[in-house]
Amino acid sequence: MWPSADGVSPSNGRAQARSLQTDGPAQIFNKQEITAIKRPAPKGKSKKARINDQIEASEVRLIGPNGDQIGVVPLADALEAAQSADLDLVEISPDSDPIVCKVMDYGKHLFEIKKTKAAAKKKQKQQQIKEMKFRPGTEEGDYEVKLRNLVRFLENGDKAKVTLRFRGREMAHQELGMDVMHRIEQDLIELGTVEQKPKMEGRQLTMVIAPKKKK
Repeated sequence: MWPSADGVSPSNGRAQARSLQTDGPAQIFNKQEITAIKRPAPKGKSKKARINDQIEASEVRLIGPNGDQIGVVPLADALEAAQSADLDLVEISPDSDPIVCKVMDYGKHLFEIKKTKAAAKKKQKQQQIKEMKFRPGTEEGDYEVKLRNLVRFLENGDKAKVTLRFRGREMAHQELGMDVMHRIEQDLIELGTVEQKPKMEGRQLTMVIAPKKKK
């Protein structure tokens, strides 16, 4: 029987096919190839720090409990140092070569992290819009009082909405309201920026000032 164009006779091809059918994955791939096939790590999940006997390394770069750099030491010595101090050996940089570990009270460390997060969450508050009403002919003393309230709003991290209402024939002199708005903007220029420029809404002129981000 003549061989095919690829140099393989039909009988040999059938023999190879039978070989592939009878051979399982372990026969087709060698051991190294099998171990190289790994499932990707799930995304979005942070790895928990390994401590004490969970650490897998022959040597580590050790940091003392007070932050002092001890240097590269055998893992056994690092564990002994932590045990002698009645503390834990915590892996803080697993991707370094060698890995970086620190001697610390791991329970206290976790408590401090939790405490810090709780404090930060408590400080967070939803930004509000506080309104202050003016008139085209607001007297100077009244203007200063209202301006101080606007300052307080911005310093507390809230937005300030300035509303100026026109009555009767005052609608014919809207430029007076614009003058008041411009003055307010200039008086608050160090604390806030105009987020919404003055605009008419019915018989009232409104403007919104947002607090400047603290550096």
